[in-house]
Amino acid sequence: MVHQLIDIVSKNGNLLLNIGPRSDGTIPEPVQQVLLAVGDWLNLNGEAIYGTRPWRIYGEGPTKPAAGAFHDTDVTNYTAEDFRFTTKNGALYVIGLAWPTDGEAVIRSLAQSIGGQRVQAVALVGGEAKLHFEQRGDGLHVQLPGQSPAKYAYVLRITF
Repeated sequence: MVHQLIDIVSKNGNLLLNIGPRSDGTIPEPVQQVLLAVGDWLNLNGEAIYGTRPWRIYGEGPTKPAAGAFHDTDVTNYTAEDFRFTTKNGALYVIGLAWPTDGEAVIRSLAQSIGGQRVQAVALVGGEAKLHFEQRGDGLHVQLPGQSPAKYAYVLRITF
């Protein structure tokens, strides 16, 4: 559900949740668990979702999610090359849909300067410090810590 939310928001969409309560008004336990997991992710990474706008492209990477109606329960196995983008208040949010095993994220869409500006800083949302990065001809290379601060997806805040 988190991946679906990220993908939809990066395309300037809205995610509508259909939560059907039981006849006594209670929400089934499995549905509660999904909502709580999404809420936990948003508590840490919500700045990359709330109040954002789409960037010049929605994302990059080899994996394409299932499109159309009735695919909301299909599982898409994203790779460390799959990213989605949002922007707000001069920051670009790069949302990685899978943690890279080699500790390096390579964002191909940021190989060039954007509007004549080069990347000035990269920070891991929910992390402690700024990250080491290098803008090369094949993309922005970002050195990540040993593990992600969030389950499901991680967020990089990039400033120019």
